[in-house]
Amino acid sequence: MRQLARRGFVAGAAGVVAGVVTTVTTAGEAAAVTPRRTGVPARRGGHHVERRELRGMWVATVANLDWPSAPGMSPAVQRAELIAYLDEAVARRLNTVVLQVRPTADAFWPSPHEPWSQYLTGVQGKDPGWDPLGTAVGEAHRRGLELHAWFNPYRVANHTDPSRLAATHPARLHPDWVLPYGGKLYYNPGIPEVRRFVQDAMLDAVRRYDIDAVHWDDYFYPYPVAGQVFDDDATYAKYGAGFPDKAAWRRDNTDKLVRETAERIKEIKKNVQFGISPFGVWRNAATDPLGSDTKAGVQTYDDLYADTRGWIRKGWIDYICPQVYWNIGFAAADYAKLVPWWSEVVRGTGVDLFVGEALYKAGDPAQPAAWQDPAELSRHIDFAAAYDQVRGHVYFAGRDVVTDRIGAMDRVVRDHYRSRVRPPR
Repeated sequence: MRQLARRGFVAGAAGVVAGVVTTVTTAGEAAAVTPRRTGVPARRGGHHVERRELRGMWVATVANLDWPSAPGMSPAVQRAELIAYLDEAVARRLNTVVLQVRPTADAFWPSPHEPWSQYLTGVQGKDPGWDPLGTAVGEAHRRGLELHAWFNPYRVANHTDPSRLAATHPARLHPDWVLPYGGKLYYNPGIPEVRRFVQDAMLDAVRRYDIDAVHWDDYFYPYPVAGQVFDDDATYAKYGAGFPDKAAWRRDNTDKLVRETAERIKEIKKNVQFGISPFGVWRNAATDPLGSDTKAGVQTYDDLYADTRGWIRKGWIDYICPQVYWNIGFAAADYAKLVPWWSEVVRGTGVDLFVGEALYKAGDPAQPAAWQDPAELSRHIDFAAAYDQVRGHVYFAGRDVVTDRIGAMDRVVRDHYRSRVRPPR
């Protein structure tokens, strides 16, 4: 997650720009919300009824962002660091850890399809001497935590040199599967064999481990890079017959990946959930009247060819966790407008809505003024509590949960997570 989304890119007067706060919540907006404290049992008929909600944190492994803190450490040190994140989740009265286990077409388990991740040992394909995913699942469940295995479907490498990949890497064995773009390598989503392969690689973990969910983030087709072309013309010429344009064909490719993966997960283990955490804006209302009242510089439907709203309405996924990574009152993409929009999208579908929260912004001097207030995130939880479709929150990312730069996470726990609760099921 998420180089672009992490920086909160939205559209301003001059196009896509880093977000700058212009307003804060008005008194009228605050008065319109009747917050309820979460984590406190509700009363029904004179009896306490447990309120279930998901309280999660992402633990990112790409580029050693959260864990392991550096490649090449001993198995004992890596394991101790992983356990520390799980213990932190328990101490914060969270109930879910979303662990990145396939960051760049590699694996944090002994996969028959892809090499061991370089972020474990520093050398792609080198056995780290232990099973990180197996350990994570067992230790999470021992602590009463759900473990959602986070996969990135198409990203192959954060560079464009195939020779730097392990000699047995599928991208080297099938160079026709791979396209360079924006300084990175990607599998080409338009090739049916690619779509089947990446499913097989991810679903191996479903078969072998007692994971609670398959989790994807916001990367499908890559985020647009000015002046560069994702060169899938030949693939479109081969497979695109019957589509009005390349955009429709690309969206269909992503649709197929989502639908097929959903079906195959349930064939393997019916109780394993399938959740997706997209960029927070499907489409702006100026583009589509069904869209949100936003002016985002990226629209998932148009730029990533991912119809996140459609997947919900068709019931292909079990939960959606949009990255609503902006503060309340932010003009171009207001948290207070996006949460109600997503709430209405999931209503009546049976798809759970969890809200992705930008803890990493709290106290970052490069962020707008609202993020310098330790209470901003707690206000998010209060605001979202007024919308009955919101069933939890997930915080990005693990290192920020631990360091908690200005005490924003402490404030959330103190205000809302007074006791442990179970995730919705």
